[in-house]
Amino acid sequence: MLAGGADGNGHLPQPRSALRVGGMAPPPPGQAASAPPPHPAPPPCTDYDMAYFRAYSHIGVHEEMLKDHVRTNSYRNAIMNHQDLISGKVVLDVGCGTGVLSVFCAFAGASRVYAVDASDIALQAMEVVRENDLSDKVIVLHGRIEDVDIEEKVDVIISEWMGYMLLHESMLGSVIFARDKWLTPGGLILPSHASLYLAPITNSQRYQDSIYFWRDVYGIKMSSMMPLAKQCAFMEPSVETISGENVLTWPTVVAQVDCYTVQASDLEIITAAYKFTSMLQAPLHGFAFWFDVEFNGPVRQKTKKQASQPSDGNMQNASPSSKKKKPDVSIVLSTAPEDAPTHWQQTLLYLFEPIGLKKDQIIEGSVTISQSQQHSRFLNISLKYFTGDQWYVKESVMR
Repeated sequence: MLAGGADGNGHLPQPRSALRVGGMAPPPPGQAASAPPPHPAPPPCTDYDMAYFRAYSHIGVHEEMLKDHVRTNSYRNAIMNHQDLISGKVVLDVGCGTGVLSVFCAFAGASRVYAVDASDIALQAMEVVRENDLSDKVIVLHGRIEDVDIEEKVDVIISEWMGYMLLHESMLGSVIFARDKWLTPGGLILPSHASLYLAPITNSQRYQDSIYFWRDVYGIKMSSMMPLAKQCAFMEPSVETISGENVLTWPTVVAQVDCYTVQASDLEIITAAYKFTSMLQAPLHGFAFWFDVEFNGPVRQKTKKQASQPSDGNMQNASPSSKKKKPDVSIVLSTAPEDAPTHWQQTLLYLFEPIGLKKDQIIEGSVTISQSQQHSRFLNISLKYFTGDQWYVKESVMR
């Protein structure tokens, strides 16, 4: 989805103080009324933002995302799994696109859904809402989430904000803005959590197709083209699908996001150290990023009565009714190489020169992901790695 804009991205909370709709609760007698907390200031809308929104007006973008059954069914299942928290409640869909998630929420019994999108696809979402006889429940607002007016608090925020390697396109910032401005304390955010992973990979076929192809072209020697081919193929991150067989080690977690508490400043620079041990002898061709998101409900404070009850680890003293109670089942949408493919695929950083690895060889270093100063929707990636007694650095920009 678009940050303040369209559904999906197929190409990248902190509870507020208790507010009533229309103002603060009255102060205790003898105490002066305090001013309501200020709303977050909306960021400026740049020319690049406008170009970004225009890109999401094209129906092909939304067709690709809707045909991603892993993505769309995960959201529908999550909505139905949390139907008790959605039925009769007010929902805000940040970056509604064609309105599919808004319609799912209406089907789940939401009393009202605000569907917001900065792209012109919002005009089509209005038609979808009318076509499904939901005009009395779903209100489509054409504009950035940072600029629209919503005159009430919402109980649920849903958004498909994830970009390539999770954070590309910086749409999560718009979800944070909406959360801090409109979400009621204890409200639901879907998805609730996200994790970004990194692992070294081998992919000889990619090198054969893009680089070694130039050694012999119809009997003509063209090895002189190989340096240029490497620059063109591997300078920027590549979005493609690999399999679990391409992954050389167990992945490491680069970042974990709790959508209930994350702040926009937390996303500006992310740095993580890593240490991998190769599980086989193979050439190291690069590193792969992928992510998963979870659809969990808000964490609720235990009452004194609940706190005194036995935990799952002490079930022998629990009452029969507590033994029968099943834990909440978390729905996970994964883009891992071993899982069913999605339109996000995986994001790969290829090395210009492969490195031969032995089994059990160590690869260690750090990765830094930062928002571009020129265009906040771009990501700067700096990957430092040490193996075979030598340090290397790979710098790239996710545009």
